[in-house]
Amino acid sequence: MVSAVLVLGALIAGSMILVALAAVAATVLGAAATKITHSELIQSRRDAARDRARQAQDYRKLDEQRSAEHKEFARSMAGRIASRQQLIHELEGELSNAQRKLAETNLKLGAEARRAEQAEQRLASESALLEDAEMRAAEAIVVVAELEQEITDLKAELAAWEQVTLRKHA
Repeated sequence: MVSAVLVLGALIAGSMILVALAAVAATVLGAAATKITHSELIQSRRDAARDRARQAQDYRKLDEQRSAEHKEFARSMAGRIASRQQLIHELEGELSNAQRKLAETNLKLGAEARRAEQAEQRLASESALLEDAEMRAAEAIVVVAELEQEITDLKAELAAWEQVTLRKHA
């Protein structure tokens, strides 16, 4: 601005020396303004670079923190998964044992049911044999009674014959 005012004033005054001096002053002031602008641009770029570097450091720290948290979370989850897998493995083992015991119990139950059925069949068979034996025993008692009666009758007849024979001989 100052150089523009000087050049304008020198042109209005019409002096060539003043115009030349104003032109030189305008060039020097323009160069100085350019240098100042360049220095401010460089400084603002440095400030921006410093700010980006600080942000990058902050993001790097934040990333490290997040990575550490993620690793901790992953380790925690891996531990929980491992404990769940162990629990599942144990439960599968217990289930297998329970199924095996159930199968054994079913086999024993089947065997006991067969034994009970066989015992019932033997009981029915033995009951039939007992009935048959009791019937034969009753028949034998009747036959024995008849035979005893017959023996008694025969003894009586024999005694009568002996008396008759004794009378005949007497």
